[in-house]
Amino acid sequence: MYLVKTPALLRWLSPPCLWRVSAKEKVLYLTFDDGPIPELTPWILDTLQPFQAKATFFCVGDNVHKYPDIFKRTIAEGHAAGNHTFHHLNGWKTPLTPYLDNVQRCQEQVNTRLFRPPYGRMTRQQHAALHADYQVVMWDVLSGDFDQSITPQKCLNNVLRNARPGSIVVLHDNIKATENIRYALPRILQVFSNKGYRFESLHHHH
Repeated sequence: MYLVKTPALLRWLSPPCLWRVSAKEKVLYLTFDDGPIPELTPWILDTLQPFQAKATFFCVGDNVHKYPDIFKRTIAEGHAAGNHTFHHLNGWKTPLTPYLDNVQRCQEQVNTRLFRPPYGRMTRQQHAALHADYQVVMWDVLSGDFDQSITPQKCLNNVLRNARPGSIVVLHDNIKATENIRYALPRILQVFSNKGYRFESLHHHH
């Protein structure tokens, strides 16, 4: 079960995380979790290019280690990188020290001030320990692209109906998301471009 639109109450209760960016202008922050992978990440980069769209890639350190050239290309093309742990760990199931060690191991590959916990799950202790060094980035809109039980059209609609200026949108460069993302991403870019939006990467100072 996941919520496409993050409820305001949940945002208020959590320790300080970035859920959306307060924006007067029409700007969206597309984020891609779990990559880089050769099957999808280069296609995503190719798809973003014609729109001059910049995005933020929350990378799994193990994938950066395996596919350094894709990671280098992502950075060279002006996108931001975020830390998504080395092994895609679930914070609720991982004790504090191994979790922090795994984040640090990813950091050696990625070198960023942005962190997103896999599955959006971390303990208050983990958060408190990471908060000094990282901007913890959550989201405003979850596309559901990883959910193979929804249609690509539903995945697209999740974004079209819920994104607004300053939204942080979660997408995935993950094999499971392939069908949904290949359908939804070009249409998200086209529809919001037509409405006068631009697409930017996240930076620590927000």
